[in-house]
Amino acid sequence: MDRLRFMFRKREEVEEQEYRPLYDEGAVSGPENDDEHAVSFSWVEYGIFVVLGVAMLWAWNMFLAAAPYFQYRFRTDEWAVKNFQSAILSVSTLTNLVGTTFLANRQHSASYPFRVNSALYLNAAVFTLLVISSKSFVDASTTTYLVFLLTMVALTSFATALLQNGVLAFASSFGRPEYMQAIMAGQGIAGVLPSLVQVVSVLIAPPPVVETVELGTDAPEKEKAAFIYFLTAVVVSVVALVAFVPLIRRHNLMVENRMSETLAESMASIEEAERASRKVVSMTTLFRKLYWLAGGVFLCFTLTMFFPVFTAKILSVTPSSDSNVLLQPAAFIPLGFFFWNFGDLIGRSIPLVISLRHRPMALFGFSIARSLFLPLYFLCNIHGHGAVIKSDLFYLLVVQLPYGLTNGWLASDCMMAAGEWVEESEREASGAFMGLCIVAGLAAGSLLSFTAAGV
Repeated sequence: MDRLRFMFRKREEVEEQEYRPLYDEGAVSGPENDDEHAVSFSWVEYGIFVVLGVAMLWAWNMFLAAAPYFQYRFRTDEWAVKNFQSAILSVSTLTNLVGTTFLANRQHSASYPFRVNSALYLNAAVFTLLVISSKSFVDASTTTYLVFLLTMVALTSFATALLQNGVLAFASSFGRPEYMQAIMAGQGIAGVLPSLVQVVSVLIAPPPVVETVELGTDAPEKEKAAFIYFLTAVVVSVVALVAFVPLIRRHNLMVENRMSETLAESMASIEEAERASRKVVSMTTLFRKLYWLAGGVFLCFTLTMFFPVFTAKILSVTPSSDSNVLLQPAAFIPLGFFFWNFGDLIGRSIPLVISLRHRPMALFGFSIARSLFLPLYFLCNIHGHGAVIKSDLFYLLVVQLPYGLTNGWLASDCMMAAGEWVEESEREASGAFMGLCIVAGLAAGSLLSFTAAGV
């Protein structure tokens, strides 16, 4: 730790500004150690940030859950069936990265509540159009629907960039690490629910062991499922919009308390007063202060993007013809996703109890160590060709659950720590910067994951 402090002390001399963690190493993190401008903790506000975290990733999970419906819509075009998922991934990742980078460099004029509201309205509008498309225009050509779908994906990805940039910066401004953890927990919930629903649906209506239904005969069921998926996304966006209102009021009151009376009276609005006091921080400066944390969260999500590739290919070691419904591929693959996401959800709550926020170098080291999980997948039953360790419990409890748990814990701890290693006036910018690192990690991971696509 002394070496780490020496590095930061040396950097301070170069930048000619004071920089230290808001909490000293010997202090116990918690509400009693907050700085003078930190607001009191509220479980209501914590819950609102959880809802915003759910809304942040719900759109993406709905596109994943609706994959069978998209396969049905593209059934007449072999190229579209094989490539629509890659097209969705590419458009989503690139749009999100470009949008997040653009927003992260527009700090001074930023209105983070406006960005959050705009994102939620945009998501609600897009998924309303998708709801309509699942019942109308079903005879549209494959090309027309693919263009329409990718346009919707691009819009929701830009909305995600707005929401992520706005919510993370907004949460950082409160000076409560718990609120950053709440966002991360909400994202975990958004990952758990779709996979859980898929497993339960298979248990309720198990598919036949041998598929005898002709392609397209189950179209009404697919259309109904897509209608529900898209409508749910609209509801989540509307709920988040309503829940966000009291949070804006609390934020405005917090800004009023932080501004001097003279400054507040000289401004036409609270928003202008906030912008006047906002410190514009370059990405380079933030990286110099947060490089361990930024690198940690980047590597964390880069490695995480490999898990969907392997999870979709690993089957139960028990032959499907002899197994119960839960071990058939239709249920076992979603079960693998559920265990990973369940571990991720648990991990996102661990920083409230166990945290390494004061040791960013250790967090970076743990992000590198997570690469040791990847070889474990090769010990499992990939494509049903046999497993080195013939145990479904090994796959679910030793590989998936801990891999997800370490992702949730590491990502949340890095995000919570960022606001403590910058000055108070830099917190908003640090939240947006860390969000950019997440998106960059996802983009890098999605590209690198193609190296495992042929496994």
